Amino acid sequence: MSIYLNSHSYYSLRYGTMAVETLVEKAAGVGIEALALTDINTTMGMVNFVRSCQAHGIHPMAGAEFRSGDRHLYTGIARNPDGFRELNDVLSFHNEKGFPLPDRAPQLDNVWFIYDFTENPWKGDRGRQGPKLREQELIGVRPGEVNRILTSPWSKDQSRLVVRHPVTFLRKEDHALHRHLRAIDHNILLSQLKPEQAACDSEVLLPPDLLRCAYEDYPRILMNSRRIVEDCWMDFDFTSVKNKKTFTGKRADDRVLLEKLAMDGMEYRYGTGNREAEKRIRHELEIIDRLGFSSYFLITWDVIRYSMSRGFYHVGRGSGANSIVAYCLRITDVDPIDLDLYFERFINPKRSSPPDFDIDFSWKERDQVLDYIFKRYGHKHTALIGTISTFRDRSIFRELGKVYGLPKEEIDLLVREPGNKFNDSRIISRIYEAGSRLMDFPNQRGIHAGGVLISEEPLTAYTVLDLPPKGFLTTHWDMYTAETLRFEKLDILSQRGIGHIKESTEIILRNRGIKVDVHRVDVFKKDPAVLEQLRTGETNGCFYVESPAMRGLLKKLRCDSYRGLVAASSIIRPGVAQSGIMREYIHRFHHPHDFEYLHPIMEQQLKETFGVMVYQEDVIKICHHFAGLDMADADVLRRAMSGKFRSGKEFERIARKFFENCRERGYPDELAGEVWRQISSFAGYSFSKAHSASFAVESFQSLYLKTHFPLEFMTAVINNFGGYYHTRVYFNEARRKGAQIHLPCVNRSAYMTSLYVTDLFIGFVHLQHLETQSAELLVAERDRGGEYRCLEDFIRRVPMGLEQLIILIRINALRFTGKSKKELLWDAHLILGNRQKKAPMQELFPVKKRDFAFPELEQTVLENAYDEMELLGFPVTVPSFELLQTSYRGQIMAREMLLHVGKKMRMVGQRVTVKHVRTRHGQWMNFGTFLDAEGEFFDVVNFPDSLKRYPYKGEGIYLIYGEITEEFGFPGLTVEKMAKLPFKPDPRY
Repeated sequence: MSIYLNSHSYYSLRYGTMAVETLVEKAAGVGIEALALTDINTTMGMVNFVRSCQAHGIHPMAGAEFRSGDRHLYTGIARNPDGFRELNDVLSFHNEKGFPLPDRAPQLDNVWFIYDFTENPWKGDRGRQGPKLREQELIGVRPGEVNRILTSPWSKDQSRLVVRHPVTFLRKEDHALHRHLRAIDHNILLSQLKPEQAACDSEVLLPPDLLRCAYEDYPRILMNSRRIVEDCWMDFDFTSVKNKKTFTGKRADDRVLLEKLAMDGMEYRYGTGNREAEKRIRHELEIIDRLGFSSYFLITWDVIRYSMSRGFYHVGRGSGANSIVAYCLRITDVDPIDLDLYFERFINPKRSSPPDFDIDFSWKERDQVLDYIFKRYGHKHTALIGTISTFRDRSIFRELGKVYGLPKEEIDLLVREPGNKFNDSRIISRIYEAGSRLMDFPNQRGIHAGGVLISEEPLTAYTVLDLPPKGFLTTHWDMYTAETLRFEKLDILSQRGIGHIKESTEIILRNRGIKVDVHRVDVFKKDPAVLEQLRTGETNGCFYVESPAMRGLLKKLRCDSYRGLVAASSIIRPGVAQSGIMREYIHRFHHPHDFEYLHPIMEQQLKETFGVMVYQEDVIKICHHFAGLDMADADVLRRAMSGKFRSGKEFERIARKFFENCRERGYPDELAGEVWRQISSFAGYSFSKAHSASFAVESFQSLYLKTHFPLEFMTAVINNFGGYYHTRVYFNEARRKGAQIHLPCVNRSAYMTSLYVTDLFIGFVHLQHLETQSAELLVAERDRGGEYRCLEDFIRRVPMGLEQLIILIRINALRFTGKSKKELLWDAHLILGNRQKKAPMQELFPVKKRDFAFPELEQTVLENAYDEMELLGFPVTVPSFELLQTSYRGQIMAREMLLHVGKKMRMVGQRVTVKHVRTRHGQWMNFGTFLDAEGEFFDVVNFPDSLKRYPYKGEGIYLIYGEITEEFGFPGLTVEKMAKLPFKPDPRY
């Protein structure tokens, strides 16, 4: 039997040089019968390793190589799955606690530990009996160390010696790639890499006969090694679901509880006596129970129940919104009956990969929800899913450029312009050669955006766990390995849009005494004022519908319904839009009699979307109703076409069945072929209707709040950050809706932006360089002791250094004193002197300053504006346009564009955002969005030729000349010339 107890894959990050599958395939090719994978301080590749070994007829063994930095401590080989868990427990404990690994291995019942022959805890022991090892401690002898046995403490007794031939490369040439990885890991030049920082070039995959030859004089070593191989085995169960099996403790009780909650929820959602809803609920419950997913639904319900008890808002989205049970449990707010959603899109009996729920919470509350989940279900059974970032084009060039000592400028040129003639050198050739081999190698571990696992067995039965800075245990492997093991992840995500909604309702209740129930979406969908906002694209600040492209699409479609928004939310997706489907949909919307349906069934199933497949569910519907595939097969086909199983036997079987069914139904081959072409061209980038519907629900919640409480809503948008636009755009929107914008004030402002009726006071959080502690102390002291009476009173009560005080004075936050900024600056210097910092305690005695007679100190509006731009990023007391050297504001404003279609006009606008798009010919073009002098949006397009001659030159106000265009009622400007306009000089310098 072959003896390979120490092999590395590229999951030994920045060390190993081959994929797990490559290692196993090559091992099988040279006749290796048993193999141990022992990656460094991780077992993340073990699941793929075991599957690959089983496919190639190799006996798999699980292990890990324990290292402290570059120093090898010992290698652990699990005797069985219990030993694998023990290894994971040890590594997870040290990761969680931050303790260094001990020089001597811990005592574990089901693990063999192998130490170096020369570097081990007993290397100084020269006693006649040899070192005293525990029962499961062994000494590994490399082929090159065999001749040293005679002079070692093991010369008389070789009962503890085993073969140790580390495998890191397939061939010696791979050693160069390994050295590049080690230099990257140490962040040093390749020439600076020391021998002890890398593996020796002999760690290649040797044929078994050649390896045995090295030990032929010591048959006892071979016998010991075979005994270890025969004692060790590893396997995973790839068939059963690994999630927590029950919520109540018994599967039957789970089924009863889920049915009870679903039926109670049905009455809440549909009232009494809705037979259609009850029929669908019972159908879903039967499938959920049969597949063993009752606990998964109940755990998700439990999380929602907790969050609602805390007053947290959530949005349930993704394919989970296809489920009426999820709707009745209030996991989602999308009615699947209303939208004709298919449960089989979420779960079907033939689906090989598990479903998941996507639950969005406010970015401020997500961690509290995660904390509940970890405490409710136990740290041993709960973890976030990890991710594995790989070496890609830019990261490869940057990492290898540093390894070869290239200056930053040359690395930047290589990254930005790989084809540049200056990138032609011997070093660059080496970088390309090494980089081509590094492509897609794992580089670093990270954390999935929101995936959470709740397992029946402790998670260390499957993986090592890390404890990243966020403080939640995280798996070493990623979601794909989780799916392979048949875990169903629960996505607990965060987004700013929910924060907008929740804070809006809080401000409305505080300012107006009105309690808004944002879950009354059915009412919002029918509100004429909300629908008018939607139709006219007045969506700035509203979740998912505020981008320039989406605002344009809403206007082109004259979108004034929930269903219309659901469709728009899908066709705006990049793949759909770029394929031409979006344009065809808009055309058919405006010309509903200008096309023919391929077949009456296409009209019957796709009439709502004018014969265009807009959603992933459309693929299922057409496959089912047109070709006669059952729902489960139709969903498998959709998944295969979206990039999964495209070459699989299951896909081929269903594809044959599609065409066979079409022939049986008497369809001409041309018709079947065209339907198939449309399905296959669309399915790859289609969007779930349930996902679009979930987004549309949140959009309607935002739209309702903006329509009826615009100032409260915009305040919440500003305070939650993270919208599509820069914060100044949202302040502009608040001004459009009637707000008076005020600079920060020490007597009125809070840390966040605050609203008093129509007066909007900018929060201290927006002041650059103002320390959070200073701002919070200022507000806390005002709440405790009342408003500040003068500068001296402020300085006495707030422990703040001169530097921080100057920021407040320059933004005019002490204007209540009636003094100019220059007078206040003079006083501040007199009182505080050169004290840049001040201890966090109040003055014990009244602050006094000497009085002087000041000359008139002039403070201009322009100086104030430049202070505001420096400290806030935008002017407040004067519009940006007033800072221009010219008074010209263009020939027309945005509101007049439709009156001048086809004409060439000059417009002046402040740049808001620019989207860069590469054409089919590899050239760049831009889509720009601007605000005119009246604060209204207009959109422009810069085609490659004009963009080369007149490029964007950063933020600012531009004079733009070009032709006014119109598409389905939405105006735009095609740029011919463009120039950035100069501001008046800064008078402060």
